[in-house]
Amino acid sequence: MSAALVVVAHPRTDSLTAQLARRAVARLEADGHTVDVLDLHAEGFDPRMGPEDEPDWSDPGKEYSAGTRAHMARIAAADLLVVVFPLWWFGLPAILKGWIDRVWNNGFAYGRRLPALKGKRMVWIPLVSYPEAKFKELGWDEPVNRLLRVGISEYCGIDGATVHFVYDSLSAGASALAEADAALSGTSSVVPGLRPGS
Repeated sequence: MSAALVVVAHPRTDSLTAQLARRAVARLEADGHTVDVLDLHAEGFDPRMGPEDEPDWSDPGKEYSAGTRAHMARIAAADLLVVVFPLWWFGLPAILKGWIDRVWNNGFAYGRRLPALKGKRMVWIPLVSYPEAKFKELGWDEPVNRLLRVGISEYCGIDGATVHFVYDSLSAGASALAEADAALSGTSSVVPGLRPGS
């Protein structure tokens, strides 16, 4: 049985983001995954980087704060990472960006000869207020996709990460919930320790 970590980054539990995350959890559990839900707001995650969690480039073995190490352990325990969030100002919400900054840190997610996250699968599910055609016309689809898939996932050793945009998020309503199923299609075959395609 494989384990999944579902990360949610929205302050309201009645938001479409939260509803999509709950749908993703249900889909993953139905597919046989054990699921750990990390609701950054509900758990009171502090996105601010303090000296205790600042990367030390001369010391990849630096021991970070207990809270950060606990989050690292939750990532390490998962075979599949699913991140559900609203795209604000064409980027990550501050709480999610801070989570990446503090937790996906030197000596853990990168800066190692053998990346600790290699072999994991990752699905990003950003909610976009624009219709798909307008978002692409503005040219934002590729930079956001590249930031998430290459700039974060691949940089940290996760090959084959996918980005599934949910468009028209302000008006889509419950009809958008099926997007969670589409985003997670193919994840039921995740096997611990195996890379996609291996």
